[in-house]
Amino acid sequence: MMKSIVVFCGSSEGSHPEYMQQGYVLGKTLANEGITLVYGGAKIGVMGAVANGALETNGKVIGVIPHFLKVREVFHTNLSQLIITQDMHERKLKMHELSNGIIMLPGGYGTLEEFFEMLTWGQLGLHQYPIGVLNTNGFYDELIAMLAKMVHQGFVKKENYDMILVDDTVDGLLLKMKKYQPVPLLKWITKDQL
Repeated sequence: MMKSIVVFCGSSEGSHPEYMQQGYVLGKTLANEGITLVYGGAKIGVMGAVANGALETNGKVIGVIPHFLKVREVFHTNLSQLIITQDMHERKLKMHELSNGIIMLPGGYGTLEEFFEMLTWGQLGLHQYPIGVLNTNGFYDELIAMLAKMVHQGFVKKENYDMILVDDTVDGLLLKMKKYQPVPLLKWITKDQL
C-alpha cells in the first residue's frame, strides 16, 4: 500500500491549462486517499498546483528543497513540513526515503532528471515502488516512444520498461500503481554505494 508518493513536475505552468488542472486534481486525489504528497517544495507552476490541491483537501504535504533553490523556486510557506537539503543529490535521497511511490507530471529538465534517477534506482534493485507517468495532453508520447525504441534496440530490458506505468488520467494511473506487482530483480548495489 502506498502511504506516500513523490511527485516530480515543473515549476512552470506550461502552455496548456490541463497541466495545472491535472496537477491540482492529483494533489486533491492523494489527499482524499490519505496518501502523503512528497514534492520539490515550490509554490509556483505545476508543483504549486499539486501542493495546493492536497493542502486545500487537508492532505499532508512534505516539500524537499535544496538550500540554493529555496529562494529561486519560491518555496511554499503553508506545507505540513519543509525539509531543506544541502544539494540536489541529498534532495533526491530524502524524497526516496520519504516515499513508496513515484509519479512524473509534465515538466522540464529537472523533472526528467529526478524521474530517471529514481527509475534507474528501481532498475538496479534499490526499490520496487510503483513508478507512474501522468501523460496529460499526450505530453510524454514521444518520450514513451523513445523508451520503447531503447527496448527494441537492445539498451533497455523489457521488464525494466514495463516498470513504467502510464495513464492520461489521475484515477487511471493511481489504479495501475495500486495493482502493480513488482518483478523480482537482482539488487545490484546498495544505497550506501550511491
